[in-house]
Amino acid sequence: MTTTTTVEGQDRVLATAQHILDSLGTSKDVTDDMLLILSSFDHRLSNISALKSSDLSRLSSSESTVFRHFSSDGPLFDDHDDSCEFLAAVDVLLSLIGSSQSELNRRAENAIHSAMAKLEDELRRIIVSNTIPLDADGLYGCINRAPQTSHAISFVSRDDVDVEVGEGTARDKHFVHERGGSLPGDVSVDLVSAEVVSDIRDIVDRMVRAGYEKECCQVYSSCRRDGLEQCLENLGVERLSIEEVQRIEWRQLDEKMKRWVQALKIVVRVLLTSEKQFCETIFDGEACDVIREVCFVEAAKGCVLQLLNFGEAVAIGKRSPEKLFRILDMYEGLSDTLKYYLRGLFGDECGEFVIDEAKGVLDGLEEAVKGTFVEFEVAVKGESSKKPAQGGEIHPLARYVMNYVTLIVDYGPTLNRLLENDVIPKEVDGDEGDELTPLGKRLMLLLSSLESKLEEKAKLYEDNAMQYVFLMNNKLYVVQKVKDSELGKLLGDDWVKRRRGIIRKYATHYLRASWSKVLGCLRDEGIGSSSSSSSKMTLKERFKNFNACFEEIYRTQTAWKVPDSQLRDELLISISEKVIPAYRAFLGRFGPQLEKGRHSGKYIKYTVEDIDGYLGDLFGGTPCVLHHMRRKSS
Repeated sequence: MTTTTTVEGQDRVLATAQHILDSLGTSKDVTDDMLLILSSFDHRLSNISALKSSDLSRLSSSESTVFRHFSSDGPLFDDHDDSCEFLAAVDVLLSLIGSSQSELNRRAENAIHSAMAKLEDELRRIIVSNTIPLDADGLYGCINRAPQTSHAISFVSRDDVDVEVGEGTARDKHFVHERGGSLPGDVSVDLVSAEVVSDIRDIVDRMVRAGYEKECCQVYSSCRRDGLEQCLENLGVERLSIEEVQRIEWRQLDEKMKRWVQALKIVVRVLLTSEKQFCETIFDGEACDVIREVCFVEAAKGCVLQLLNFGEAVAIGKRSPEKLFRILDMYEGLSDTLKYYLRGLFGDECGEFVIDEAKGVLDGLEEAVKGTFVEFEVAVKGESSKKPAQGGEIHPLARYVMNYVTLIVDYGPTLNRLLENDVIPKEVDGDEGDELTPLGKRLMLLLSSLESKLEEKAKLYEDNAMQYVFLMNNKLYVVQKVKDSELGKLLGDDWVKRRRGIIRKYATHYLRASWSKVLGCLRDEGIGSSSSSSSKMTLKERFKNFNACFEEIYRTQTAWKVPDSQLRDELLISISEKVIPAYRAFLGRFGPQLEKGRHSGKYIKYTVEDIDGYLGDLFGGTPCVLHHMRRKSS
């Protein structure tokens, strides 16, 4: 108890002496005389005698400046003279800290504590009030002005046809996919007004020198984090949980995925790159090496993790074929961003976890790509619509698949890399897949599945001839899509040649199935050259049957559609080459036997020219009926 009382008494004595000196601090001579008197009066005041009057004067003046501004609610750095005075006082106080005199240290540290509180408030105020609002339209314009590849996939050819691929049927789907363009070079922007950069640097310098790195980092990081998150909001990137993302219907999700790819480029290549530059400008010098990286990571990680959270939600979401291209866009965007930007921005130890998170999401998107591709293959194999395409035209499934795979080829390098180690079944024609890339083999198998499906669809038509017209139409459509795109290079010329040979076989089968009966009516057997009653009856029956068969073919096959003009012309030529010579020969040989009799027009209804003209109406897609009697040839 006695010891405690003694110590307290000593403190009071020292404090009283110090107060006296402070009061006399304006006169150097008086202060020096008083120091001598006090030190001779009591040995307990010997420490005070060691204090230089100049240090006391500087300390007192700096304390006064700091406490005056600390007690004021007004902004300090709005007035240049006030801020310079305050920073000079802080510099004096920092120079006095570390003195061998405990009292001097105590006062200087107390004043510094107040000064740092004021500087914290000023740092927060300056950063927040001088953060430059993001021009979202301008940043998106950088992407929109860059070259883009736009692909449209029409899922249907007619409104009355359904194709069961993906989620629901293809009746209500019109899929348009735009690959996101690249920024035409990285763009650096001012995130905080350049006018206050020197003020921020001055504040940071004093706080770091005073040992207030933690407080400085907390203020800087929280302010810049809020600013960057506001940028995300302005760019249209919402803060959504994984569950919320997975509940979004596809059309809205598609738009958000597209916006995500663009936002990722803007955030990392523009905002975070600029943030890194700003951070390096503010935290300059060796003394700030550690705090510089910590401040950047703490400020930037929030918006990166928010973007990655959306990517993760997409990666683990329900897989359906229409999502493949957007997921590929996301994968490619994140892959490039990780490789060329994130590693540089977050390459230090304190940012490693951001890199690890990005790697994890990238792996998830890779699995989503491969899984969605498989989902598409399964959907094609399992497509089970039973309604035939009207008129034997191109089946919606063929349009869907061929437009889909044509777009897939645009992602060839990425898909080849992702599919490289996958086990691919050897279900290809002969050795035609041996030299193909991993993607080429998968697409060849996919097209093989499509061809099998189309053969199944052909059987939905009761008319054998129409089956072959349908197969010709669809096989040719597939071949042309391959030939006119990068698929041709991927699958090779031999693949195309084989299919063209198959189309010629279909044409032969069509001619046989459709016109054999007609040509059978024009055979000579059983007629002879006599004008006997039996011969005339047989002849009349032949002409009558020919007319009936031809009119039936005309009625049905004018409704059939061959959309490819070259294929239609080739078919019509083949028909004419078989029918016209046979009819001309039959009519020339036996026509005179009936023309002399009564009602000859009932049996010889058409001239050779009539038949030739009517054949040109076939495969036009509009059903017609013959009502014409024989037109006399000139």
